[in-house]
Formats: sequence, structure tokens, C-alpha cells
Amino acid sequence: MPARRFLTVAAMFVVVSLVLRADLGSATAADEAPIREIVQKYMDARDNQNAHALEFLFTADADQLVSSGEWRKGRDAVVRGTLASSRNTGGQRAITVESVRFLSKDVALADGRYELTGLAGGETRKMWTTLLVIHTPEGWRIAAIRNMLPAPPVPQNR
Repeated sequence: MPARRFLTVAAMFVVVSLVLRADLGSATAADEAPIREIVQKYMDARDNQNAHALEFLFTADADQLVSSGEWRKGRDAVVRGTLASSRNTGGQRAITVESVRFLSKDVALADGRYELTGLAGGETRKMWTTLLVIHTPEGWRIAAIRNMLPAPPVPQNR
């Protein structure tokens, strides 16, 4: 009997996941628009050094892992760290959202190219970023950000 029950539960899981996947697969540009908009609002708030606007965009328990390895935990730490980073490094920041993937109707991943130009010495930094965005009673909010530097190419054996 336990094996039969396991198969029934497994079959139910497969059906539910297929239904969810079918529903999520129908995301449109209109569905993605609020996600792309919050990413742009994040960039605008950084550019303007607007702490209040940044606070509004994040959940209370938001966190951010930056490419230096610093892990900012909680909205206050994310806002403080974000503003300090923008002041300290200068330059211009741009995130180009490459894809939005809905994990559920209330949870989305936004992946994009993150480029910092005009840094000290004229440097440009090219990274990748992923934002976890959730729908709250107040609207879409950023719950997590992961900034990543590309790994160096693996040397070819000769």
C-alpha cells in the first residue's frame, strides 16, 4: 500500500506542476512590464541617490549579494550599501533585462546584463545580475539581488 500511495502522490505532483507550468508559460510582455519597470526604478533611485525611493522598492527582508562578496541582509543594509557603493565607485550603471521568468504568478526572476561605465581610470565593469521580485499587497517589490562577475575562461589543454 505505501508504494501505491507514493505513486498517487507523485502523479498528483506531476499534474499540478504541469498545470502551473502551462499557466506560467503564457506570460506576455504586459506581464513582464511591471518587473522590468521595478528594475528601472531601482536604477533611477540609485542614480539619484534617493534612499526613500530605494526603501520603497525592497521587501523588509530583502538581501543583496554583490560581486565583492559582501552580503547585505535586510532592507536597511541593502539601501545603505547600495547608496555607499554608488557614491564610492561613481560611474554610470545600467541593467539591461534579458529575461523575465515567472516562478509563480507572484514571483519572478529578472536576469540582466549589468554594466558600470566611467569608473575611476575609465574602467568598465561587465557583470550579470538576477533580481527576485515578488508581488506583495503593496505591489511588486525586490526581495533579492545577486550580482555576478563572469568567471574567467577555462584554459585549454594543449
